Amino acid sequence: MTQFALADLEKIVARRAAASIEESWTARLVSKGQEKAAQKLGEEAVEAAIAAVTDNREGLTAESADLLYHLLVVLRIADIPLSDVMAELERRTAQSGLVEKAGRATS
Repeated sequence: MTQFALADLEKIVARRAAASIEESWTARLVSKGQEKAAQKLGEEAVEAAIAAVTDNREGLTAESADLLYHLLVVLRIADIPLSDVMAELERRTAQSGLVEKAGRATS
């Protein structure tokens, strides 16, 4: 089992985002702005979903990694630390999913 965690990836994304665009794909993506980064996030989400419904385990694994990476890039651009997302997950898991969803405001 790997010891690599999302927090490790967040640190790598931060370091690479600060690099020059000649050296780093992450820096290039960040330089293109949130719209482009969010577009890439959406593309990876669709690719992961397709891999899931086609029962492509290897593809789903790879696309999930891409999805997590692009999510962390989007969070980085938005200046939202992963710890905020984890705190929200912790808050939500303190109760059942059905109770949590019922407590959300409806749109």
